[in-house]
Amino acid sequence: MTGYSEEYTSQSMKGCRGEKRVSFPPDEEMVSDFVEIKTALQEADGLTLTDIILAYKQNCEKHHVKPSTKALDQLKQITCVSDRARYLDLSGEQLDYCSCESLEEILKSVQFDFISLQGAELEENGASSLLDMFLYYESATHLDVSSNSGMGFSGWLSLSHLLRQSGCLWRLDACNMPMVDYAAQALSKALLTSRLTVLHLENTCLSGKPLFTLVGALKRNAALQELYISDNNLNGYQDSMQLGDLLKYNSTLRSLDLSNNTISDTGLEEICDALSIQKAGLRMLILSNNHITHHGMIHLHNVLPCLKTLETLNLGNNNLENRGIHMLKESLMINRSLLQLGLASTGITCEGAVTLAEILAENLQIQRLDVRHNQVLAGGLMALSLALKINHSLIRLDLDQNVKEEKEEFLIETQKMLLSRISDLCVVNAVAAKGTALQPAPPSPPNCSETTSQPHPNS
Repeated sequence: MTGYSEEYTSQSMKGCRGEKRVSFPPDEEMVSDFVEIKTALQEADGLTLTDIILAYKQNCEKHHVKPSTKALDQLKQITCVSDRARYLDLSGEQLDYCSCESLEEILKSVQFDFISLQGAELEENGASSLLDMFLYYESATHLDVSSNSGMGFSGWLSLSHLLRQSGCLWRLDACNMPMVDYAAQALSKALLTSRLTVLHLENTCLSGKPLFTLVGALKRNAALQELYISDNNLNGYQDSMQLGDLLKYNSTLRSLDLSNNTISDTGLEEICDALSIQKAGLRMLILSNNHITHHGMIHLHNVLPCLKTLETLNLGNNNLENRGIHMLKESLMINRSLLQLGLASTGITCEGAVTLAEILAENLQIQRLDVRHNQVLAGGLMALSLALKINHSLIRLDLDQNVKEEKEEFLIETQKMLLSRISDLCVVNAVAAKGTALQPAPPSPPNCSETTSQPHPNS
């Protein structure tokens, strides 16, 4: 098989100017056995790491660019060129078009688990060329193109091709760059058929039309499991309505990070309404720092008893106060799916800690509780300590380790003693949980249907 440059270049290159385009097959499917052929060629030719480094240097000379010292140092750490290397970190390398072209000698010989182009100052032609290579050579399973706002239309188009056609790419990070119209459309088109399971779009100006476009595709997406869209100024009105639609119609999403937005109590209502009718259901929901108050806890109170799959809920850095915790008390006692609850910096005092202790005494499934950066004094710590004598599921209780001021001096020493006791009780629970997990499961009782059924042909 001829190389990418020879087979897929639509016109000859003169110097470092011009455009490289890939002519994909009509059905937009890449040659399925390319990796096997490439491996066979490597074995036949006996390529060594020295050969690859030399070829890269020669290609740099051909394109009149200086070899990347960072890339060379990482290549020297590779132990086996026939297996995927751990990573190729090109972050901050200032990759112009010619630098991108020069990398082909590496990409045609080595595949990677992770390639980072974060802040590499990619321009349109360079980004397009490099991403087309990634597709042709199936170069990465995890790709980071964050902080490259100059990728342009052609760059995003090539990224869309990569997402739609790659058989190995499972995670994309595209953070810290504006999601302009053509970028949102290219990404959304790709997500209709992409195999991505993890997508990071933090700080991409998603609010408004870009989110509408993205959700339109994700409602039909059947692969994505984790979506991280923090720091996007998502509001509690139109944006939250879109998020509600996403949760109503998408059946594969398991983790949703909405931290550092402005969802507010109004938006929380939209999200909770959607959660109440989910068929599959989220396992992790991050709502920290979203201008949510105790008023919004009524919506969580209504939906928590119905949730069967939610395992992690983070409400940290929201002004819930003791009133909010009290409002959640009954629903948290009933819920049997939640394993981790984040309540750091939520305005809780000893009163709220006592309420949490009452919850722990009833909810024997929860494994981690975070109440750091709250004003929990000796009284609250005492209540939590007593709850841990009943609750044997909690293996981690995050508390501030710095002793807080008290009216009475002896209470400061009491705080120290209680913090140590709580830590010890969590360790005991953790050891017990680990021992239980290691014990063999009891044999299943005989099942009539199993004893009479024929064995599976593949067994």
